[in-house]
Amino acid sequence: MFKSVYVEIGNICNLNCSFCPTLKRAPLQMTSKQFEHICRSLIGFTDNLFLHVMGEPLLHKDFDDILGIAALYGYKVNITTNGTLLKNKQSVILSFADNIHKISYSLHSFEANQNGFNIDEYLDSVFAFSKKAAQKGIYNVFRLWNLDTSEKTGANLKNKYIKTKLHTVFNEEWQKRWRGYRVCKNIFLEYDGIFTWPGESKAETTDTGFCHGLIDQIAILADGTVVPCCLDHNGEIDLGNIFQKNLKDILSDSRAAQMRENLFKGKLTEDLCRKCTYAKRFKR
Repeated sequence: MFKSVYVEIGNICNLNCSFCPTLKRAPLQMTSKQFEHICRSLIGFTDNLFLHVMGEPLLHKDFDDILGIAALYGYKVNITTNGTLLKNKQSVILSFADNIHKISYSLHSFEANQNGFNIDEYLDSVFAFSKKAAQKGIYNVFRLWNLDTSEKTGANLKNKYIKTKLHTVFNEEWQKRWRGYRVCKNIFLEYDGIFTWPGESKAETTDTGFCHGLIDQIAILADGTVVPCCLDHNGEIDLGNIFQKNLKDILSDSRAAQMRENLFKGKLTEDLCRKCTYAKRFKR
């Protein structure tokens, strides 16, 4: 059983954020039929679907059907969104509230874009919807994953303004948490440092380390390619295609089995993993 399976229902986005990596794959959205095939294939492998690798999930033309299919198979759905398309999707999201565990809003998307949308209109829309979602029992996480790190400098000059505005909207007593705050029931503010995606990392390679890929999680790209983790955005570690092969067989093939065994031993054998600086955040 995996704690998380990331299903990229589409790799197309309506924004162009500076923190996102270069996508070498063709623009693609998974069909509803393909998504249902994945839901059937994942029975017994996980209870939690994350509709994310690349792309904006709310942009999917059949997003309503996607949520309905996930609910039909009893999965708990987690959505990561930039929050700009909530106006047209809020009713369908709320209608499937019983099957939605968490919505993460990438508020750092605003400053990472130069497209000129209004910050107050944007935040007001996200905050208003999050209140409705929280009342339905959905966890809402406002992400500011743009703090400076030793790797790079984040676009974070608006963080203070966003936090101040949050205080005016949610004026209850906040509770400090290890990466941010519990703002109120079912609503959280979360900080994290900006990172370099492993496919674009220029860091020195290392042969030792640990990752949750293939141990606690896998990801499935829009064309059905199964990869070990949600940071393999270009499918460099192609373990097989779930539309062509049984998932059990994919995971038991020599490449996946050897990689998983090595990770348990603290060994990094894949080139992508050996240059991944994000994995340094994990401790065993």
